[in-house]
Amino acid sequence: MVKQSILGRIAQLARANINALIDQAEDPQLMLDQMIRDYTNNIAEAESAIAETIGNLRLLEDDHREDLQAAEQWGSKALAASRKADELRTSGDTAGADKFDNLAKVALQRQISAENEAKSAEPTIAAQNEVVAKLKAGLEAMRGKLDQLRAKRDELVSRAKVAEAQSRVQDALKSIDIMDPTSEVSRFEEKIRREEARVRGAQELASSSLDAQFESLDDLGEEAEVEARLAALKAK
Repeated sequence: MVKQSILGRIAQLARANINALIDQAEDPQLMLDQMIRDYTNNIAEAESAIAETIGNLRLLEDDHREDLQAAEQWGSKALAASRKADELRTSGDTAGADKFDNLAKVALQRQISAENEAKSAEPTIAAQNEVVAKLKAGLEAMRGKLDQLRAKRDELVSRAKVAEAQSRVQDALKSIDIMDPTSEVSRFEEKIRREEARVRGAQELASSSLDAQFESLDDLGEEAEVEARLAALKAK
């Protein structure tokens, strides 16, 4: 009964649809970690049960083999006793012949008993071999499922790390987006532009003042020339 229960549990776990379970889980990684622990424990339990079942099967097979050997030995003894009885009867020793015939009958009874023991054990041995085969197949399926669970868990962990890294990169890019008017870089650029505009304004202002000074010098030179010409006219 215990073996059948373990066999049923192994079959159920081996048929589990991992992808469907992941889709239903709120936290797939935690779910997979728990499933890996459960599968590992169930595999250990199954291995113990299978080892016990195989051990019992080997005992049955040993007993069956001993019964067959005993049947063969008792058959040989019956044959030897029968031949001895025939020899004694031929020689005229009827009492001795009867004695060995009785021994042959005892040996034949023992042979029949051993054969019956061996025959009665054969259905049990066949059933146990079938159970062991199913348990071994189920155990291999569970080991394969455990490998699948571990691979799926590792895949999810890797994908989560990649997604986290991508998220950090996106956050970093947003923080240095120079097109963002609220960013520090944009404000610094605007400050520089204003400073550049102020310098250009000062330069333009300085240039205008210098031109005016040169124009005033030109006016003074022209006035001096007029005065000189006037003095020359008067001298004439």
